[in-house]
Amino acid sequence: MRPLIGITGNFDADEDAVLLKGYYVESVNRAGGVAMVLPPVRDDNIINNYLSVCQGFVLSGGGDIDPVYWGETPAVELGEVNPLRDFFELSLTRKIITAKLPVLGICRGCQVLNVAAGGSIVQNITSDISHDQNAPRSYPFHAIFIEKHSHLASITQSESIPVNSFHHQAVDKPGYRMQISACAPDGTIEAIEAAGHSFCIGVQWHPECMLDMASKRLFNALINASHCE
Repeated sequence: MRPLIGITGNFDADEDAVLLKGYYVESVNRAGGVAMVLPPVRDDNIINNYLSVCQGFVLSGGGDIDPVYWGETPAVELGEVNPLRDFFELSLTRKIITAKLPVLGICRGCQVLNVAAGGSIVQNITSDISHDQNAPRSYPFHAIFIEKHSHLASITQSESIPVNSFHHQAVDKPGYRMQISACAPDGTIEAIEAAGHSFCIGVQWHPECMLDMASKRLFNALINASHCE
């Protein structure tokens, strides 16, 4: 049986719509999973049901997280926040971490993973390197350097890969048991992973939009880990 992979969806209050870009669904299905969009909710019973039926999870990209969750006040550069989505994804992710279920956090999802583990976020990156590319989503924009003995390195089979980039925030202080597994040339944290977890990885780029082998291997590894659940 193909494992069921829950992918967190966004909620547009103005349109009363649950949204998710097709890239995520296509990447999960192509890797051998069955993608299921998870609408944001506040109901803990529904969140527990998501956990009971899904063998793995993808925390999708999107807007900024309210900095109240790591004890900071909003910076001038903070973008739009979505209270429902923040509450839902942080509640879900804390449960995923506790249950040690396979999870891949992408862009915002990487940041959600870190905040759920008690870490913090840089509200606005200051750098000579652009982290918000004006280029096609599949275009590799800058390199990242991967820690040699990390889980990410074993999956990508590389210590340096080119990635795309669409963010103005990033992980600051890693959360409990979260380890830095990749950085950009300017030192910006590009990936984290949880120690003692079969598959708990957050990446700051968007592998669902990339066409390279490293991105394929990342989704394949998530599906393989989810087969074991």
